[in-house]
Amino acid sequence: MNRSENSVDTHLGSIQIDKAVVAQYAGTVANECVGIVGMASVNPKQGLVRILKKESVNHGISVKSANGKLILDFHVIIAYGVSILAVSENLISNVKYKLESYTGLEVEKINIFVEGVRVID
Repeated sequence: MNRSENSVDTHLGSIQIDKAVVAQYAGTVANECVGIVGMASVNPKQGLVRILKKESVNHGISVKSANGKLILDFHVIIAYGVSILAVSENLISNVKYKLESYTGLEVEKINIFVEGVRVID
């Protein structure tokens, strides 16, 4: 992690925020969104997708930095019967607002990859 990429400068000094912290917080916020069943783990070699446990939400999220702004990729499982567009817009809005408030870093883009649909009882 480059210091300039994920840091916030204050009058008291510089605060560095690890990408794993950003991913963990973003995953927690995403799991609170209606219509999100969970994060997905993708095995590109075998083409397998599996839902991750709530404790490992950051594994379905990729965090990158460009020009001091965050770019997040979410691999999600969506509930059957809900609007994917509505769930995605809600996820983007909530994560962007809460992550920027929490870290002080600007979110440039959030990409959502719907890896599966699951029926919820």
